[in-house]
Amino acid sequence: MNNAGATTLVRAHRTAVRVDGAVAPYDTVHVTLRHPALPAATDIERMSGVLPADPAGAPYPVVIVLPGINVASSGYLELAVSLAQAGMVAVTFDWLAELFPGQFGLTPGVDLTAVGPDTYGSKPTTPALAAVLAAVAQAQEAGPLAGLLDLERIGVFGHSAGGTVALQSARSEWFPQVRAVATYGAHTMASQQLGHAPGTLLPAPVDVPVLLLAGTADGVVAASAIRYGQEAGAPDHDPVERTFTEALPPDTQAWLVRLAGAGHMLPAAPEDPTSARGFLEEPPAGDQDPLRSVLIDLVTTFFSAHLGAEPSSLAELDTWQDHIHPDIADIRRR
Repeated sequence: MNNAGATTLVRAHRTAVRVDGAVAPYDTVHVTLRHPALPAATDIERMSGVLPADPAGAPYPVVIVLPGINVASSGYLELAVSLAQAGMVAVTFDWLAELFPGQFGLTPGVDLTAVGPDTYGSKPTTPALAAVLAAVAQAQEAGPLAGLLDLERIGVFGHSAGGTVALQSARSEWFPQVRAVATYGAHTMASQQLGHAPGTLLPAPVDVPVLLLAGTADGVVAASAIRYGQEAGAPDHDPVERTFTEALPPDTQAWLVRLAGAGHMLPAAPEDPTSARGFLEEPPAGDQDPLRSVLIDLVTTFFSAHLGAEPSSLAELDTWQDHIHPDIADIRRR
C-alpha cells in the first residue's frame, strides 16, 4: 500500500469561515489545512513555527475530513498527516452548532430541512461542505498555500455521520470539484424521527468513486438500529452492506472493506471517552492501532489514486482483492 512521502515535513495552516444561514455564535467553522512544508530557513520561521508550503508537489489535491458527531478534529490528526505526506492537503474542521433542537455539539453539519421524506435529494444534507470549500478557496488566494491548491481535485472522507452526509451530498451537480468519497462506519439508513418509514434506505446520489470502510466490531452502528425501526444487534442489521449493494447508483465504482475487530471510533485517535458514543461498544478485543494504520493506508491509497497524487496507486487498487491483509475481514468491488 501507499508509503510515499513518509519523511515529508507537514505543517498546519488555520483559518475560519462562516456558514450561510447559521445563527451566531454557532455560525463559524474553524478550519485546519495540513500541507507539505519546507524546513525553517529564517529566524522568523524558526521562532513563529509558520513554515512555507513546499511548492514542489503543487498544485496539491485536497481531502476534506467530515467528522463524526461530537468528535474533535484533533482525532483525525494521524489521517491528515498521512494524506499530506502522500502529496495532498488535508482539511479538518471543528463546528460547534445545533445538532437537534436545543442540543448543541461538534457536528459535520446536518441540515434537518434536507433529510425529510419530502425534501431529501433536493440539496446537500450538510452545509459544512460548501463552507469548508470556501475556506479552501480563500487559502488559494492568500497565505502559505496561495496558488498551490488544485480546487478541481477534491476528495471527501467522512466518519460516522460525517460519512453519511458525504454520501448524501457529494453529487457532481452540487459539487463538481469532488472526485472521490471515502467513509468509515457510515450508511444511508433513514431515521424514523425524521418521518421516514421503518427500514428506509435513502439513495446516495454520489456519482464518483466510493470507498466504504466498516469494522466488524462496530457497536455504535449495531446499537443505532432502533433509529431505523430494527432490533438493536439483530444479525440482519447491516446498513453498510445495504448502502453498498442498494443505495449507490449502479454505475458508481465502489469498494467495501471490512476491518476485522475494528470498532466505530477507529479513525479517531486518541478517542475522547467523554464525548461521542463510543461507550456503546464493548472494549475492543484486539489492538486498534494496527487496524487504524491499515485504515489510513487504504484511505490514503484510494485518494492518491483518484485525485492523481500518486498515479501508481490506481494500479494498486486493482490488487486489493488479490492480496488480503490479515486485518481485512472482507473486501469487495462493484
